[in-house]
Amino acid sequence: MPSWMVVEDEPDIYDVLLAMFEIWGIEGVAFVDGLEAVNWVEDVDKGNFTGELPELAILDIRLPEIAGPEVGARLRKSDRLGKIAIVLITAYRLSPEEEDQFKTRAQADALMYKPLPAMPDLRKALDDIIDKRKAQSLPPPPPPTTPTPTPTVQPT
Repeated sequence: MPSWMVVEDEPDIYDVLLAMFEIWGIEGVAFVDGLEAVNWVEDVDKGNFTGELPELAILDIRLPEIAGPEVGARLRKSDRLGKIAIVLITAYRLSPEEEDQFKTRAQADALMYKPLPAMPDLRKALDDIIDKRKAQSLPPPPPPTTPTPTPTVQPT
């Protein structure tokens, strides 16, 4: 069963996201503030977590303790979680410059505004983000092999 992570301090959004995960057959790893999430990442890096690691993190930008972009930056430094797909979410309208700053700080794959899209559209968007991240994480294919010419021996 796939696992996704959500860090959201708004109880209604937190509950709706976890309910969607359950409907979709996705295990949810959830936190209500950034500090709790960062502490969990550190536990994962120390080997103190043995469950399935999430392939996606949905991070609210404005969180208590540690902001979402900082949580994303910490995820990217993790040996075990560094390749996770990261989506920032916010209810606040940001300028294009602010969007770029937050996405760059978190090394996020996307930023979505609340209210989030309808359930089927949200699922498709998140699956596409995960697929794109996985494709970027794959090692490059080996170069094509060309047959090595065999030397011909000339009779003397």
